[in-house]
Amino acid sequence: MENLTEIKKIELEEATIRDIDTTRKWSMFLAILGFIAIGLVILIGIIAGIFLSAFSMGDSQLGTAETILVFAILFLLMAIYFFPLLYLYRFSKHAGDAVRNMDKDLMAKAFRYLRKYYVFIGILTIVVLAFYVIALIVSGASLAFLKDLGTGV
Repeated sequence: MENLTEIKKIELEEATIRDIDTTRKWSMFLAILGFIAIGLVILIGIIAGIFLSAFSMGDSQLGTAETILVFAILFLLMAIYFFPLLYLYRFSKHAGDAVRNMDKDLMAKAFRYLRKYYVFIGILTIVVLAFYVIALIVSGASLAFLKDLGTGV
């Protein structure tokens, strides 16, 4: 009978290691580009908020509440977008170190961050799809109430 505590190993060929290194480079590029995009969105949001508050007309109290709500939503979305980028960046950093040093522990750590990235993106996708379904149901229910408005009867 086989030894049940036998450790199975996966050996990677040189071509596979080159593929991982190429993947690491592209994931680093995408992560850094994402961090720059987050910074630009926040900067543009702050500048737009300053201009909107400086040139606002009408009830200033209502405008302030709307501006704060928009900023809160903007910062929430950027915070949500930050975490998958962080996981992608950490995958890239650890994978690069693992390929350079041929360190299996660093490679395992890199793939843990890649798993976290995909789990986060998968859950986020499920949440967004659920919001879409809810929006379709709500809009369909709203149209049911509006169907008699155009008949004139």
